[in-house]
Amino acid sequence: MCGIAGIMHAGKTDVIRQMTDAMIHRGPDDSGYYHDEDISLGQRRLSIIDLESGRQPISNEDDTLQLVCNGEIYNSPELRKDLLARGHRFKTHTDVEVILHLYEEYGRDCVKHLQGMFAFAIWDKPRRRLFMARDHLGQKPLFFCRRNGAFAFASEVKSLLAANIMEREIDLEGVWHYISLRFMPDEYSMFKGIHKLPAATSLTYENGDLTRSQYWNIDFRDKLSSSEDEIESQLNDLLLDTVNSHLLSDVRVGAFLSGGIDSGTIASMMSTLSDEPIPTFSLGTKEKDFNELPYSRMVAEKYGMEAYEKVVEPDLIHTIPTMIYHMDEPADPFGFGVYLVSELASEHVKVVLGGDGGDENFAGYDRYVGQRLVDYYCLLPKWIRQGVVKRITDRIPETFGYKSLAQKAAWVNEMSLFTGGDRYARSMSTLRFTSDAKQRLFTSASMEQIDDPDSTERILRYFNAENIDHVVDKMLYTDLMTRIPDHLLTIADRMTMAHSLESRSPLIDYKVVEFAASIPAGIKLKGNKLKYILRRVASRYMPEELIWMKKQGFRFPLGIWFRTELKQFLQNLFSQSRFVELGIFEQTYIDELLDEHISGKADHNYRIWVLLNLEMWYRMYFEGETIESMREFTDRLA
Repeated sequence: MCGIAGIMHAGKTDVIRQMTDAMIHRGPDDSGYYHDEDISLGQRRLSIIDLESGRQPISNEDDTLQLVCNGEIYNSPELRKDLLARGHRFKTHTDVEVILHLYEEYGRDCVKHLQGMFAFAIWDKPRRRLFMARDHLGQKPLFFCRRNGAFAFASEVKSLLAANIMEREIDLEGVWHYISLRFMPDEYSMFKGIHKLPAATSLTYENGDLTRSQYWNIDFRDKLSSSEDEIESQLNDLLLDTVNSHLLSDVRVGAFLSGGIDSGTIASMMSTLSDEPIPTFSLGTKEKDFNELPYSRMVAEKYGMEAYEKVVEPDLIHTIPTMIYHMDEPADPFGFGVYLVSELASEHVKVVLGGDGGDENFAGYDRYVGQRLVDYYCLLPKWIRQGVVKRITDRIPETFGYKSLAQKAAWVNEMSLFTGGDRYARSMSTLRFTSDAKQRLFTSASMEQIDDPDSTERILRYFNAENIDHVVDKMLYTDLMTRIPDHLLTIADRMTMAHSLESRSPLIDYKVVEFAASIPAGIKLKGNKLKYILRRVASRYMPEELIWMKKQGFRFPLGIWFRTELKQFLQNLFSQSRFVELGIFEQTYIDELLDEHISGKADHNYRIWVLLNLEMWYRMYFEGETIESMREFTDRLA
């Protein structure tokens, strides 16, 4: 695990150290470099496998290839055995060296043989070719840019900025989509000219030309015909094998453990596969309604896990600058819990397994059931829904809590105006910024700079794809192609690596994803039972009372805080909005959102959160504010 970087240059060999130093948190244990007349490569290392000799860059037998890789290759033992039989000679015992020899055997198709999480680059010196690839679901990041005669890549945007080969400029189109979708889609970043390599994609830079190719996709059409019992047994066996492969390490491996079935199942399986107690890491809160520690303890006690717990008092406003620094983009409330539990885990281990992807693979979100409820609601004539019922729901008092009754009622009523993919796409932005809201937020001058304003198309291209038939699978595929790589895994990677901690996610191993896609939709979401088939597997390991417990998660009352203790801070912050000063946003609309929220007329906490983070992000990345100075800034405004 590490941070990688490279630059095709003309006399820029000194830049690579600046690029890697910007990511020292990703690899505090070691660094390594390679230079020739065409390229400089660099790596910061977090030592996990082959602690003594696994230093990068790694070369092949005749030094014609150089590799830098961020990640772990879980099927490396089998690959190494096969490659040795073919006559290849290895210089290290590290898992990622197999990529070099696979490239020698299969060229750019080498990526199709890998099972793991990875972002790597191979410099093929004889061909003067740079070949890069990112793993199937996008667990490991990779960014690139081309400007002023140079081409550069890195694990994080801040590393590319350190190369200083381009002027910093906001990508307004990326911001436009982000504030609707909650994630930065496709190849976008917050900076114009810096692009994200999509998941399951390779890139070749040769003779000045860039070529991208998608090497993997999911097909939901070929369904299993087995019984529920047989599918449960097959899923159990597959997950056990996958968890076992994810334990590949020369250092101790722990687990994130919440009260949910995803992390609980993974941690429980780890315990059945280990002769030693598994270290687990859990967060709790003083508020009983949000505290999951009683549930995580039930799992830990059942298996005699080495449980580490921390009751947190959220200091969110002071933590936002740190989160933004590591994200290189606006932070997300979900990331706060990941950041805190990673801080706890990093005191004891270097590697953790988590339950990321269980909801997106096996239908675990309320919105999957919500789409069906909207269908039932649509049986009422439209004039009743938009007349009589809407007048009733509009009178429901807003409590500013998580998924309040007022929010749910408004969501169902709004979604009933749409069908199919349009409904699912719009459901992404209803609580954030819809197209109409963005027309009011952005100035006319800034909107003229946005060439492709259709945020819903980023959802519809997957929802309406030809490789899915059932509506539940359409939602799952959309989430797997968008929210997983561009939201959930982005946050997981940055918040764990902020503490030099490697996070692994067995539930989104591509073989698990392919198997989940083959499970009939009706036993992933059975009636209103979310994650039905995964819960059946979980019941083999976890206490029965946890299996059908309602999903809770780590959260805090943003809506209430924005009306009370953070009210003055927000009013002062938005009165000096940088995005207004730059001519990007309209002050009148920002003031309207804040006034309606504070007065109790409407809950705009999701929208206010985004605007708050954009303001802080700009000050850090364009005005040179540090984490420490931003904390002082928030104190002055409070």
